[in-house]
Amino acid sequence: MPTPPENRELSPYTGWTRAHWENAADELLLAVRPYASPRHGLIDLPGPRPSWSGARSDGLEGYARTFLLAALRVAGAHGDDPQGHLARYAAGLAAGTEAPGTHPDTDPDAWPQPTDVRQAIVESASVALGLRLTRPWLWDALDDRTRQRAVDWLLPALDPSPVDNNWWLFGLTVAGFLQDAGIETDRAAATIERSLDRIEQWYLGDGWYSDGDNRAFDHYNAWALHFYPVLHAHLAGDKALLDRYGPRLNAQLDACTRLFDANGAPLPYGRSLTYRFAAAAAPWLGTLTGHTPLTPGATRRLASGSLRYFLDRGATDERGLLTLGWHGPYEPVLQSYSGPGSPYWASKGFLGLLLPASHPAWTDPEEPLPAETIDAVTPLAPPGLLVQSTAADGLVRLHNHGSNHVGSHRAGEDDPGYARHAYSTRTGPTSPPEPADNHFALLLDGRLTRRGPAAPAGTGPGWAASRHTPLPGVQVLSATLAHGRAEVRAHLVTGAPEGTAVRQTGWATTPGGPTAQLHAVHGYPPDTETVELPTGATLQGPHSRTAALHGTTTGPETLFVALASLTAEPAPDPVTTLATVQVTGRTIHVTWDNGTTAQLALAPEDL
Repeated sequence: MPTPPENRELSPYTGWTRAHWENAADELLLAVRPYASPRHGLIDLPGPRPSWSGARSDGLEGYARTFLLAALRVAGAHGDDPQGHLARYAAGLAAGTEAPGTHPDTDPDAWPQPTDVRQAIVESASVALGLRLTRPWLWDALDDRTRQRAVDWLLPALDPSPVDNNWWLFGLTVAGFLQDAGIETDRAAATIERSLDRIEQWYLGDGWYSDGDNRAFDHYNAWALHFYPVLHAHLAGDKALLDRYGPRLNAQLDACTRLFDANGAPLPYGRSLTYRFAAAAAPWLGTLTGHTPLTPGATRRLASGSLRYFLDRGATDERGLLTLGWHGPYEPVLQSYSGPGSPYWASKGFLGLLLPASHPAWTDPEEPLPAETIDAVTPLAPPGLLVQSTAADGLVRLHNHGSNHVGSHRAGEDDPGYARHAYSTRTGPTSPPEPADNHFALLLDGRLTRRGPAAPAGTGPGWAASRHTPLPGVQVLSATLAHGRAEVRAHLVTGAPEGTAVRQTGWATTPGGPTAQLHAVHGYPPDTETVELPTGATLQGPHSRTAALHGTTTGPETLFVALASLTAEPAPDPVTTLATVQVTGRTIHVTWDNGTTAQLALAPEDL
């Protein structure tokens, strides 16, 4: 399929237009066709491993998530479907629901029952949303018997969610379709109300939800916790719901659009990173509903930049299939629930196709992203995060002082996607058994301590702080102050035995990547020099190395302070030229290179 020519007049940053999006959608959909079961009920994609739900569930996932892409493609074209996408998915719907739960030797097209396989609840949302978007061309053309079988398969999703997190919104999405179709409307309405009531308990303000009863803040805010309620309200024409959830989306976008690099990369932080450009779904949704701080041209620049970032870096293999990874295949970024079809949740990133071709998001010239306009340090109080970006290189860094996902990783280990003190759009994180990047640890009995759950200890202009308890009776109060590309990293250790060794690591960089700097300021031995820890590979590339500082505690409490920097500027000046730092007791005084000052007092009992 020929690629449309770039248009650098309309799209000076990416060159891409709506035609490129339509072409990319068609190519992704055509690439999966050879892997469909005989009657198209399942799409059994090749991959290095099945998910924990098994191969049959993975085949349903392949069908459901690519059906969502087909639905967005065809609905955005008002039913025009020259590639015949919908006919194949209509046939698959009929085959998959004909005898759901049947053994594969009996019927290789049959879908697993949602009552038997929990993952089917997740996929029912993509099926229902696809049916809702294409109702005039697919659902309304089905015979009554097929429609009833499909309804019977969807109905279990209206029950209370079996997982107490964003999964509540899968039932809401199924209910929204059934309500529109006039099926089980009272039960559907009850499911919608129950689902929205549940996520309301996790809303912390400023556009931020926790993903369940923990402090998990990541891309799920954008591609799930806002995506489903706001899109449902929009499709239902429910002004009251949209008036409630639309401003929350706007607030979220004010933060999350700052997490995209000028090169298009979303921040590699959290879980399910193999969904890649699904991160662009929320910016598109803001434009679709009128709840966004971005101009139409900036929205397309962000979304096209993100899609190109991955497609230009090998997200699809030689067969045109999305792989399990980040750029290309990369196993450490996966979770146990990730199967060969999982990456196709990236389909959400094509939500912009629902905007008409005449919409300013497609016709206005691209405009720059926040990361490439001005240096900024933005505190996000509800999640306890600090976003730092620099216009000279378009690089984004995230300092984590309050987000975690307890129980999301192997027992006894921190989750690399949540527990690090800092993340960036062009580095790491490293994965066990490699040394952890951007980590502060105590060394006891030959072992480095974990960070564990981080409790927020406050945010303010240019800073954020958190507490964690690496060992019983030992507390670490950590803070980051940032300005330009400079970071002041401080850790007040209380309760550790005198002489306890500590280690502060910096950014994990790869050859040809950005330059990382780390310099001891206070608490480390005089004339301390950084050491280089070889760390193998990160999701951004092989042969990474991480700088580290070592010190020891000197009493009941010890304050350790370092200067750090990550930059893609060529031949950067030493980090010591960026700030002058003085420490008085527990108080840190900083004079930045432009003459502005900052001060932060670290008090374990009151920050």
